[in-house]
Amino acid sequence: MATTRLYKNGVLALDDFPVADISDHIAQKGCAVWADFISPTEEDLAAIREELGLHELAVEDAVHDHQRPKLDHYDSHLFLAAYSVKLDPDTGELHRTEVKAFITPTALVTVHDGSFDIADVVRRWDDDRELAKNGVSYLLWGLLDSIVDGHFDAVQQLDAEIESLEDALFDERPRDGEVQRRSFELRKSLVLLRRVVLPMREVVNTILRRDLEVMSPAMQPYFQDIYDHVLRATEWTESLRDLVTTILETNISIQGNRMNLIMKKVTSWAAIIAVPTAITGFFGQNLQFLGYGTGWGTWLSLGLIAVTSLSLYLSFKKRDWL
Repeated sequence: MATTRLYKNGVLALDDFPVADISDHIAQKGCAVWADFISPTEEDLAAIREELGLHELAVEDAVHDHQRPKLDHYDSHLFLAAYSVKLDPDTGELHRTEVKAFITPTALVTVHDGSFDIADVVRRWDDDRELAKNGVSYLLWGLLDSIVDGHFDAVQQLDAEIESLEDALFDERPRDGEVQRRSFELRKSLVLLRRVVLPMREVVNTILRRDLEVMSPAMQPYFQDIYDHVLRATEWTESLRDLVTTILETNISIQGNRMNLIMKKVTSWAAIIAVPTAITGFFGQNLQFLGYGTGWGTWLSLGLIAVTSLSLYLSFKKRDWL
């Protein structure tokens, strides 16, 4: 089953009608159609392919995953492949969802799996009903605006996560393992986000070309705004990658400095302990002491050694020297 909508002269006229009726609707002047498919097969798209004359290669790309973000140009339509992203704040992992679309002068057909929030796209269309008179370019704008805003939100969340890493980096209590693990997780997400965002510049720039009949001149500023968001997200991603690398390098430098400080302290204590040890050992000190010549004196000596050693161990462990 496909979700469908019909816009006639800028007004939502009909929804949830059969796919077989699309060709009849688009034949009327001033009509634009949207059809949405969730995880379809090539057989599921056979009807819409016949209705709109879609190219077989585009249909094949629509049902197969791991497409590169792109905008392919065919004789009768355009084929869009893009990715919607969402960042998991707990793990720092970036989740991607492929979104494909067939774009004709009178119809927009979207293809995705169930994890994509198509309701957000519909809300954008409903919130800007006055733009519906621009037909398919209005529908395409809502789709791209939702996807690119998701990219921008992910970059903002990554920026906030990296700021928290900076605070942890100079925490009084060392959190080296957490900082290093989190840094690698965020860097992996940034690399993945860059692969998604960077090609979108070419996609949106191609749509802005005036030789394509898809975009209405009135929608030019809106697509230009999307392009601006794409550029900002791309530049922001690049700067955050450099910042994460700097955090990793700084963390290693701080660990080295901390190790040098610990070595100085341990060496100082070793020198302090070595002096009385050397003196008593050199003179073979054998004076009367508490418990001398008794059994409990031996146990007292062993107890002092154990307690002192344990106290030093706990003290060093608390200071993260061991």
